[in-house]
This record gives sequence, C-alpha cells and structure tokens, in this order.
Amino acid sequence: MKTFDAFQMFKSELYGKKFSTVLADPPWQFQNRTGKMAPEHKRLNRYPTMSLQEILELPVSNVLSDTAHLYLWVPNALLPDGLSVLKAWGFEYKSNLIWYKIRKDGGPDRRGVGFYFRNVTEVILFGVKGKNARTLDAGRRQENIIVSQKREHSRKPDEQYKIIESCSPGPYLELFARGSRPNWTCWGNQAEEYFPDWETYKNHSQKKVI
Repeated sequence: MKTFDAFQMFKSELYGKKFSTVLADPPWQFQNRTGKMAPEHKRLNRYPTMSLQEILELPVSNVLSDTAHLYLWVPNALLPDGLSVLKAWGFEYKSNLIWYKIRKDGGPDRRGVGFYFRNVTEVILFGVKGKNARTLDAGRRQENIIVSQKREHSRKPDEQYKIIESCSPGPYLELFARGSRPNWTCWGNQAEEYFPDWETYKNHSQKKVI
C-alpha cells in the first residue's frame, strides 16, 4: 500500500472507533546504506512494503482509547525504526515479547536471514498510552517468549492472540492483518484472506488453544 492509499483506507474504515489494544505487523522495507533493498532480503520481497515515513504517518493515535496498549512487530535489524513508530503512534515503550522459531524437533529454525547473525527470533515491542496502563493480572504471570514453528512468509504465530487477549483489554484492533479473527477489528489489504482453525495449531506449542 502507498501512503495515500493506506492513509485514506485507515480514515475511511477506522475513524470514529476507539480501541484499547492494537496489534500491528507493518510491511517494513529492508534497505542498505545505498537506499536499495539489502541483498539478503530480496528473496523475501513477496508483498507490498511501506517506507518508515509512511508507517509513521498513519494516524493511529486518533483511534485510541485514553488508556491503550500496543504490540508492534519489528524485525531485529529495524528496532530503532520500531521504537520511532511506537512513539509516533502515541505510545511509550515498556517491554517486549520474543518469538523463538523452532523446527519440528524443537531445535532452532535456522532458515532466517541476517547480515550479521542468522535470525531465529522476532520481536514484539510493547508500549502503553495513558494512566494506569499496566497489563491485566495475567500479564504479570506471562513469560515474554513465544516458542513455535514458522509457517508461510511473514505470518506471525497465532499464540500471540491468546497472550494479548489475556494481558490487555479490548476493544482489539489488528493493523496490517493477514486474516480475520472473532472479537477483533482486522484492518489491512490481506485482512480477509485467512481464518485460524485447528490445522493452524497442529504443529504449535499451544495447539490446544482452540
């Protein structure tokens, strides 16, 4: 999505609503110092991306409740960009959750890319807005790690939803969603393409979620 398309789509579909918890997985661009896509990420360029500025300019703060939580997926190489987005959207960084990707045998999934290290993790930045914005009681017992197998490119683990729903209050909004989900407002150009079912969980660490 281009800036204009995403901005207008956001306004037309979400303005007038208020959300207490936001989950976002932006389509980040990977670039090297020349401004070109880094070679190690060219094979992953399978869906439209947005520049950092385009992501920063999304008016997320306009659809937030007075007190709100943000769960923001960000690649390891783009942590500074993720923190910038978190701040631009009206949140203060507090903590993170780590997705550790494993094989069927439980070992690390070494298929990830990386210029300096072979990435087997991804990060969710957790931010808050407003007063008394702590996690719910379950959050104070929740470990900040998800251990599960990787699936198709860019898809995040479904275990995230159980964690978010137990640790943060609704209404819930997912930005750049790759499927629909009950009790969530799902926004993005792939939001109607997938619905979780039992098959989703059969190889996962929390396959009894459904």
